[in-house]
Amino acid sequence: MAKPGPGAVSPDDPAAPRRVARRIALPIKLPHHPVVLEEQAKRAADRQLRIADWITSFAGSMNFVYIHIALFTVWMLFIESKPWPTLTLIVSLEAIFLSTFVMIGQNRQSAFQQAKADHDFTEQELELKTNTQLTREIDRLTVELHNRLIRGSTGQT
Repeated sequence: MAKPGPGAVSPDDPAAPRRVARRIALPIKLPHHPVVLEEQAKRAADRQLRIADWITSFAGSMNFVYIHIALFTVWMLFIESKPWPTLTLIVSLEAIFLSTFVMIGQNRQSAFQQAKADHDFTEQELELKTNTQLTREIDRLTVELHNRLIRGSTGQT
């Protein structure tokens, strides 16, 4: 018989429901990265960026696909006969605009990643500086403690 894993719950364990309930309460809502909060505030303040975000979000949804399937079907069956020149023009123009919104999204993501990388680099440099200072202070205290112990064992004051 296979041994249960560390997270397995035994049906005979009276504390099992409490552990399961505790596990279901996760995931814990973690605070956002400061760059994420700054980027969200910047985007919320600019109307053009909000519109671009909405269009990109809608164009990347299944509702967008369903609407286009319905519109293309109606157009091809009832509005225009073969070879659908107007539909071709409309779809081509739509593709041009949607590709522009995709590029806007990629530029935004690139700027966000650069801002996050810059922030992380600054934080890591500060942490390295602090760790270096702490290491030097620990070394100084160790030498001082060693000298006091050596002097104390030889009877010097």
